[in-house]
Amino acid sequence: MKVTVFGVGYVGLVQAAVLADFGHDVVCVDVDSDKINDLKNGIIPIYEPGLTSIVERNYGEGRLGFTTDAAEGVRHAEIQFIAVGTPPDEDGAADLKYVLAVASTIATHMTSKKIIVDKSTVPVGTADKVLSQVSEVLATRGEAIEHYVVSNPEFLKEGAAVNDCMRPDRIIIGTASEYVKAQMRELYAPCNRNHDRMIFMDVRSAELTKYAANCMLATKISFMNEISRLAEYLGADIENVRRGIGSDERIGYHFIYAGCGYGGSCFPKDVQALVHTANSINYDAQLLKSVEAVNYRQKEVLFDRISRYFAGDLSGKTIALWGLSFKPKTDDMREATSRVLMESLWEQGAKVRAYDPEAMEETQRIYGCREDLELVGTKESALQGADALVICTEWKAFWAPDFDQIKGTLRQPVIFDGRNLYDPQQVERHGLAYYGIGRGRSVSA
Repeated sequence: MKVTVFGVGYVGLVQAAVLADFGHDVVCVDVDSDKINDLKNGIIPIYEPGLTSIVERNYGEGRLGFTTDAAEGVRHAEIQFIAVGTPPDEDGAADLKYVLAVASTIATHMTSKKIIVDKSTVPVGTADKVLSQVSEVLATRGEAIEHYVVSNPEFLKEGAAVNDCMRPDRIIIGTASEYVKAQMRELYAPCNRNHDRMIFMDVRSAELTKYAANCMLATKISFMNEISRLAEYLGADIENVRRGIGSDERIGYHFIYAGCGYGGSCFPKDVQALVHTANSINYDAQLLKSVEAVNYRQKEVLFDRISRYFAGDLSGKTIALWGLSFKPKTDDMREATSRVLMESLWEQGAKVRAYDPEAMEETQRIYGCREDLELVGTKESALQGADALVICTEWKAFWAPDFDQIKGTLRQPVIFDGRNLYDPQQVERHGLAYYGIGRGRSVSA
């Protein structure tokens, strides 16, 4: 099948590459000419395991193309994916201007039947707005061209997006059209060889499903972080609690790790957007507001403990930081806890020596060159001259460190573990003070 994807960001590029790998003829459209030229030259704008080879192979074999010519993209295919960003406004609402701009573009250039697929994460009611936008442009043109708007939300995990796209748990399709159902079944047929993963529903339910999924996962994380604070006051260990409740099959082990807060491009934005949607219909979404509030507070925990450990005097201190991205297997630093921590440390006169396997370039892009930030090439070199070690991201490279080396290098033998990677007793046997999240010991709960 022929497919056009508007937007070569995280969602659009992964979706386009995987559809091309299935054998479809895919063209990507983006207004950023630098990104398009880079992609043609094999330069991928994001770090995602496995993505580079798929893009290069399918571009080389002619199944995946890149262009800034919107008219070319509209002509190319009946199926038109909208996969552009929906950044939050100041009040938390998802900004739909890019989605609606693409809808207008498609309507401006279309001369034949189109299936317009909302792949971007969008609020309930967006499909109606896209349909209205397309209809208005066609009316202005004096044209009556058959068109459909479908909700097909993505459920990709950064760091595992390629596999999630190739082997999805489910494929949600929001449409009432039998014709569209048949076309989408053909498009996703390679995903359904083992069993049918497609779930058809009305458009608004499909739109809400995406937000509900992310908000449920965010809720599980904030719940465990809330319990971790109780564990510290009560002298319990959240890791024991995690294993105890995770063994209940109704709860399970996924997304019940206590830590220093969630980040990324999805959870914070989507919780805020659903709260805004609730507010717009005069519904008080108390649970979702609490999820956001707990996460905001949790991102401050590491700094609070470091500050208390040093009796409130961080001036001249150097903090070694392992992990900058909001999670492993990505260079994404959007809403990352590391940013909250570093900015708080700098405000108090501390310096940061940081290492991350993938996010150093992104850190440099965000913060530029500054005297109180040093990015180093290995996790060991981050320890040199540092007064304490902080773990912000659970990269595998940090799972089994040499604790004797850490103790011998740090000015003060202390680890603040924001991801509970280590066993407290093991660390303390090596002569290091250890402060995890909810591990029964805290500088101050």
